[in-house]
Amino acid sequence: MMQKHAKKGGVVTSTVIGVGMLIVSTILILVVVSTLNDANLLSGDEKQTVGNLTSNFTDGIDEVARKIPTILLIVAVVFLFGALVLLIRSARGLQGGGGGGL
Repeated sequence: MMQKHAKKGGVVTSTVIGVGMLIVSTILILVVVSTLNDANLLSGDEKQTVGNLTSNFTDGIDEVARKIPTILLIVAVVFLFGALVLLIRSARGLQGGGGGGL
């Protein structure tokens, strides 16, 4: 009984943690690339490569940012259907009592 209760928040928790890790890793990559570019430790060709990486990361982030409203809408619909399934399952469990008498 306790195991079923513990699993209910697993999908939401995993989604939030996954999105958080994606955001943190993207920021970390941008910081590393920017630090390499600003450190003046690279030759001219390497600086051009780092500049291209920074430009590509920025373009990728912009592309994802344009799609965030659609992604959030899909996630919200999936969570609503999940909540509906849990409510139906709970309602069916409550109907089994039969009301018994004295």
